[in-house]
Amino acid sequence: MSVADGQPAPTQTMTPFERGCLIFTLTMSTMLYAMTVTIANVALPKMQGAFGATTDQIAWVVTFNLVATAVVTPMTGWLIARLGQRRVMLISALGFTGATLACGMANSLPEIVFYRVLQGMFGAPMVPGSQSIVLQAFPREKHASTMAVFGVGVVLGPIIAPTLGGYLSETYGWRWVFFMVVPCALVAIVGILMFVRDLDVPGKARLDWTGFLALSVAVAATQLMLDRGERADWFESPEIIIEACIAALAFWIFVSHSLTSSKKTFLDFQMLKDRNFAFGMFFILIFGMLNFTPMVLFPPMLQQLRDFPEGAIGWLLATRGLGTLVGFIVMIWASRLDPRFWMTVGFGLQGVAGLYIASFDINLTSWDVAWTSAMQGLGVGLCWVPVTQVAFATLGPEKAGEGSSVFHLIRNFGSSFFISVSVAVVIRTSKYNYSNMAEEISPMNDVLRFPSVIGGWNIDSESGLAAMAGEITRQSLMVGYINAFYLFAIISLATIPFFWMVKWQGHAK
Repeated sequence: MSVADGQPAPTQTMTPFERGCLIFTLTMSTMLYAMTVTIANVALPKMQGAFGATTDQIAWVVTFNLVATAVVTPMTGWLIARLGQRRVMLISALGFTGATLACGMANSLPEIVFYRVLQGMFGAPMVPGSQSIVLQAFPREKHASTMAVFGVGVVLGPIIAPTLGGYLSETYGWRWVFFMVVPCALVAIVGILMFVRDLDVPGKARLDWTGFLALSVAVAATQLMLDRGERADWFESPEIIIEACIAALAFWIFVSHSLTSSKKTFLDFQMLKDRNFAFGMFFILIFGMLNFTPMVLFPPMLQQLRDFPEGAIGWLLATRGLGTLVGFIVMIWASRLDPRFWMTVGFGLQGVAGLYIASFDINLTSWDVAWTSAMQGLGVGLCWVPVTQVAFATLGPEKAGEGSSVFHLIRNFGSSFFISVSVAVVIRTSKYNYSNMAEEISPMNDVLRFPSVIGGWNIDSESGLAAMAGEITRQSLMVGYINAFYLFAIISLATIPFFWMVKWQGHAK
């Protein structure tokens, strides 16, 4: 019997030891993805200098990886049905390892972006594939606690990677942040060979290529538009208009094809008739938007404005992982409680952390970053399990694989989308504030004649004006980051009322 046939998978033959080894292997496989995201973040300032890239260009190292992951993620169900769970996980791990090595050997920005795309493509099936195997290998009544244990292991990546990656980047160079992933990848490969087996029998699955290609083009064009928009002056540029039109047309083709086709489509829109699953997709979109954004904004902010070394930035980012770890540990024993409450607490903590970060000035300290990052991480840890519970509570087991693919597609697209939006907010509002502040620097401004106002700057000399221009740049850039974190906080807090629209009575009916 197979899950695809609507029957339970043959998991009853697995012993507790085998299940323990299985969840360890799947946790290690999933941790690889989290490690590469956080490692790339801590090394962004170093890579920016090495490749001579701007702030929005170096963000491509993160966003295009997430886009590639988002595009390939929905194929996981088809790949598993076609090749089997064991073979898909093995190919993914091997390809991911090779792409990671290539990232460490890249010599230009286009090269590393290309290899990061490959890394995202090969790594994409690992997260939903692992989650699908966990959901099939363990009985439904153990899903909440199992996913919490699964999450505790996964969160070790964001703790270990920034700390060790920051040290390696500062001591040996940014390339070693990718090389350090290889040993973990080899452990995952060995575990897959030993403990992962097919819970379903591979067969002749069909892929809806029209839907897949249309969705892929829509996601890629949207992301390219967002990443290039600020530099190209948005819709003043023919390039941005063309990309927007391609994205809209591709999305229209995808939706219309999915709703009118008589054959099995790439994504089954019928799943959205499940109230909890539909709400779960909205919640995981917001979760994805909030998840990685601070980790992309903090490294350049701390290095550009406060001249923090990579090692220190790595330790500060690790505090977020520690907060997430605490959240997952809490959810191990609290997962039986109403998930709506925990989502409210989790998103509320992220919103409050965002408001505190938005209140920082240019003299922010390591402690300021550490405790707010830990609070945001705690919110992430408290959100993940209840969002998963809500999304899959009433979805049939035959839809677990496809539902998991959609779940992670939306999460990854939300991350890449909001990172691009946040970077655009930083750049645009900093330019605006620079112009406003620079207008006040003039010999005609009598206020600047007071020593208490002008301080150590002398606007009557070129060196004094250069120093003043540098300080205005720093202050305006700080305002840009503050605006991005205000947007972060508003979105997090505005989502809370929707949690209580979910039906939940022990489990959703």
